[in-house]
Amino acid sequence: MGIPFRIYNTRTRSVEDFKPTTEGKVGIYVCGMTVYDRCHMGHARAMVVFDAFVRYLRFRGWDVNFVRNFTDVDDKIITRANELGEDPIALSARFIEAFHEDADAMGLIRPDEEPRVSESIDSILQLTQSLIEKGSAYESEGSVWFDVKSFPAYGQLSGQKVDELKSPDVVPGKRHPADFALWKGVKPGEPAWDSPWGPGRPGWHIECSAMAMDCIGHTLDIHGGGLDLVFPHHENEIAQSEAHSDCTYANYWMHNGMLTMSGGQKMGKSLGNVWNVQNALKEFPAECLRLYYLQSLYRSSLPWHDEALPEALGMLCRLYEAREVAESMGGSEDAAQVAKDLGEDAMKVIEIAESFESRFLSALDEDFNTAKAMAVVFELARAINRFANHKKAKKRGGPVVAGALAAFQLVSDTLAILSLDVSAFMEEVKTKRCAAMGLNPEQVSETIAARSQARNDREWATADAIRVDLDEKGVILMDNPDGTTTWRLRITDAS
Repeated sequence: MGIPFRIYNTRTRSVEDFKPTTEGKVGIYVCGMTVYDRCHMGHARAMVVFDAFVRYLRFRGWDVNFVRNFTDVDDKIITRANELGEDPIALSARFIEAFHEDADAMGLIRPDEEPRVSESIDSILQLTQSLIEKGSAYESEGSVWFDVKSFPAYGQLSGQKVDELKSPDVVPGKRHPADFALWKGVKPGEPAWDSPWGPGRPGWHIECSAMAMDCIGHTLDIHGGGLDLVFPHHENEIAQSEAHSDCTYANYWMHNGMLTMSGGQKMGKSLGNVWNVQNALKEFPAECLRLYYLQSLYRSSLPWHDEALPEALGMLCRLYEAREVAESMGGSEDAAQVAKDLGEDAMKVIEIAESFESRFLSALDEDFNTAKAMAVVFELARAINRFANHKKAKKRGGPVVAGALAAFQLVSDTLAILSLDVSAFMEEVKTKRCAAMGLNPEQVSETIAARSQARNDREWATADAIRVDLDEKGVILMDNPDGTTTWRLRITDAS
């Protein structure tokens, strides 16, 4: 049985106690990509947020049915396919494969079901026919339109008022500017399927209702997606789904905020300001992307700028370094005795570690507040680093930081951050950042060896000059009594 938690419901504009339709089970449908290009950093926020959310629900004991669709039939896909001289469905299939490559590289779990529009035509036709029979839709010139006037509750999610909605285009046979297409009559050069109203293809909104109800049922526990989908997409989903089933379509609506550029503009392909996940992962570890998204509350806007990922990587490195320091500490004495001997900094580590699980999980239980949860993680890391400055911490500090290491494991289990071996993580950072910074790791190692030789030869000026040169390139030397055996990169000055 799942642990109670609370979630912000876009429909009621308030944080509510979560109560699933079936005790202990959660059916969640998340709107996926329209696949006419690769996944960009704006898309990836929703992917990571809901990946972490599903992981957390399962960690807390819920039986989750996670569904995320692919829109593989759409105006944008058709336009792109025509530009490339490619079949639209083949183009979509190619970008679905690319999406899976990116998602796997980000370490995302696969949904339980990933329906596609092109494979859901029969369900879409049945739902459209049902709406016509109920008087909620009408056919006109080979297309079928949903009659928004037939659904008095229209606007409940977005706050839009039907009478104030206007359309810049005059469409023959469309009765009201806010009416939306369930089925679009065939046009030259577009993919089409047979229907009772003539050949054509689905409208954008009907597809999600059909796929969600096929995979979960008439009532979803949680419907997720980006905040930009509230209107018209999700508003229209509600109207057509509830007009068909006469029951609540989704009990909770969960929307992630947008990545915003300077001036508050969102990241989007049509705006020409995107950075693809594929490119980001060439320069940064997947966990860096996760931390970038999860450091903020999911429904807040998230600033994007050139230093966004370097800053997140700097933060992540500090967490790994704190874990590395803790793992290196020895000792087998009683933790309380060691803390008593080593003082206030040791006591602080124990105090934070003892309260960590409660504070961390409470933050996630209250509207999945990953920002608050990660703040607890950084508090612990800072306490470890302060304690590590004690001259006896390395030999005797093991019992003091045992609880901290368990806390770091909890972060890995719930949010998939701090999941790698420290050395493996640091090597990945070194490899990817060297490439991005124009450094050759082998040449760096050779330069360090030359410095070591200069030190052995007591050529201190030469050794110092090499160190300064490497420092200017962002290379940090890890000196020890046996010489310089390891090195790392300066990521950022962010704290």
